[in-house]
Amino acid sequence: MSEMSTRLVVFDWDGTLVDSTSAIVVAMQNAAADLGIVVPSRERAAHVIGLGLHDALRLAVPSLGPGQMPEFVARYRHHYLVRDGQLSPFEGIEPMLDALQAAGVWLAVATGKSRAGLDRALTQFDWKRRFVATRCADEGEPKPHPWMLNDLCEEVGILPGEALMVGDTTHDLGMARSAGSLAIGVTYGAHPREELALEPALALVDDVDSLRRQLFDRLGVSH
Repeated sequence: MSEMSTRLVVFDWDGTLVDSTSAIVVAMQNAAADLGIVVPSRERAAHVIGLGLHDALRLAVPSLGPGQMPEFVARYRHHYLVRDGQLSPFEGIEPMLDALQAAGVWLAVATGKSRAGLDRALTQFDWKRRFVATRCADEGEPKPHPWMLNDLCEEVGILPGEALMVGDTTHDLGMARSAGSLAIGVTYGAHPREELALEPALALVDDVDSLRRQLFDRLGVSH
């Protein structure tokens, strides 16, 4: 892929912008316990974060029968919503987004959350004005399919090679690879560094300060 300037930064939500990995894992584990089926390990539950909910559950809870899916989803959402109001962005995320926005950088979101879930979170944090566009897993093909990135780029009128994806899972980085976009992986979310390293990325960063430096250097934003 030829070198292009980066015009759009696309962020994953859970585990990248917001510290929600544990809430998702616990909600999945508690829902399994409610139904009396095998409770997934933390590693197994965390690995599917970022996928669409039904795809995630089929992989994380393989003993879940098709007829049990609606009840499981209802219990999962119950347990997640108990913690939802207590979730917060990772330390340093808000000032980083402020600085990028002030510098005129276009920001977007591509997430495995449902549209209802993302809209609720955007309202909770008062973040709606931060992003020029957002895409959710229930609006089209979920990650790692390139649909979300391609559709975001089409909306803002750029090529996929002018977009940079930031995410904490191989699903995020795989989506960027499939779309022909650049990517930065963050290791403080759902997937460990050794898994993220299997996908191409400009960098793998261990904290928000390192992410900020990588983005500001790439985009020519003053530190």
